[in-house]
Amino acid sequence: MRKLHLIWVTARMHIEVYKYPAWSDVIEIETWCQNEGRIGTRRDWILKDVATGEVIGRATSKWVMMNEDTRRLQKVSDDVKEEYLVFCPREPRLAFPEENNKSLKKISKLEDPVQYSRLGLMPRRADLDMNQHVNNVTYIGWVLESMPEEIIDTHELQTITLDYRRECQRDDVVDSLTGPELVEGSKIHGTNGSATAITREDDLDCHQFLHLLRLSSDGQEINRGRTEWRKKPT
Repeated sequence: MRKLHLIWVTARMHIEVYKYPAWSDVIEIETWCQNEGRIGTRRDWILKDVATGEVIGRATSKWVMMNEDTRRLQKVSDDVKEEYLVFCPREPRLAFPEENNKSLKKISKLEDPVQYSRLGLMPRRADLDMNQHVNNVTYIGWVLESMPEEIIDTHELQTITLDYRRECQRDDVVDSLTGPELVEGSKIHGTNGSATAITREDDLDCHQFLHLLRLSSDGQEINRGRTEWRKKPT
């Protein structure tokens, strides 16, 4: 791949955490990759508590192949497939085999005006990957920068989905925007007519938000996200 100037870039990531590990817990992480269409691959994860065998988290991601020089998506050739398919399961396997699971749900674009924002975020040297672009984990931190404090203080993140739409480079300046997501069967909670959270009627402790990362200079969309939060255990 390196000789052909080909790289993998993240297109989408979905993470669900059912239980956060505590101090001294031993966690087993199982991960595997497999083919996904003509220009992509996917990698899935399952996290288990070794002591109990309980699944405490699952994740899936989709990656596409890009030409490092032209920055255009490129079909995965048979030669490249041979490099990684030997490490893949022989039979297709998904971390989220359930039909209509949340990892497949489309993310709506967050439109102006937004209720919460953190402007002028800049990459650090440690945020860059080997291709000198912001790594995909940094986007998670940027998304959380614009979360309302009242949710951060009382809730914990249970689900996050991110769609990566544009590369972010070391000199880019980024704005993080957040707003409550209105879903079917939900209610708006807030004061003075201002929505502070969206909850489902069957779960008053669960809040959902939409997120948008964009360039400060021209407003180009970098990343689109959705998060779900549950009440912290007492």
